[in-house]
Amino acid sequence: MTMTDAHAGRKGRARSGLWGPALANLGLGVPAMVPFYLAWWLLTEYMPMDCGLAESTNCNYETLENGSFFSILLVATGLLTLTQVIVIDVFLPLRHGRRLAAWLGSAVLIPVPFVVCVALASLV
Repeated sequence: MTMTDAHAGRKGRARSGLWGPALANLGLGVPAMVPFYLAWWLLTEYMPMDCGLAESTNCNYETLENGSFFSILLVATGLLTLTQVIVIDVFLPLRHGRRLAAWLGSAVLIPVPFVVCVALASLV
C-alpha cells in the first residue's frame, strides 16, 4: 500500500463522516417512538386529569386505570432505548476510534421519526 492509497481511504471516510452517525440515530429513532409515544400519552392524557374532586368532569376512569401500566411500560422501553443509545453512540465509536462528538451531536435526530409521525397524524 502506498502513501497515496492510505490518504485516499481517509479522504473517503472523512467525506461520509456524518452520514453514518445521522443514519444510525435516525434508525434508533424508529424503536424510540414507543417510549416517546408513551411519554406523550402520559403528558397529554393522564396528567391533565383531575380526579381528586367527586364532581370533576375531567376524569376518565379508564385512562386513570391505564396510567400505571403505561408508566411501567415507559420505564422499561425507555431504559432499553437509553441502553441502545449508549451502546451505539458512545461505546461503539470509542471502540472503533471514531469521533464521539459526531455521534453524540447527531443524537438530536433520534426524536425526528416520532415528530414526523405526530405531524403527519395532525394533518389527518
